[in-house]
Amino acid sequence: MRSWRVERRKRTRHLTELGGLVVKAGIVDLTCDDRAMVYGALLWIAEKLKSEDGAHARGLWTKLGNMSFEAEHANAHNRSQTQQDRA
Repeated sequence: MRSWRVERRKRTRHLTELGGLVVKAGIVDLTCDDRAMVYGALLWIAEKLKSEDGAHARGLWTKLGNMSFEAEHANAHNRSQTQQDRA
């Protein structure tokens, strides 16, 4: 496969995953799919990260995200274990 196709697919996958995070966080439902609002919120986040509080926000948001990913992983593991126990 040509290298530009591989790169395009990698980029597409990356963008799809980022969009999935927007959905997973509930932002689409909370904004009624208002793309201007979502974009405005993302711009606000970018400005916050550029500010003198950026390091604090980065650390806090990373911690919250990691905790959520871990809780989701634990819930998926528990559901899987429950299904195996029933079988």
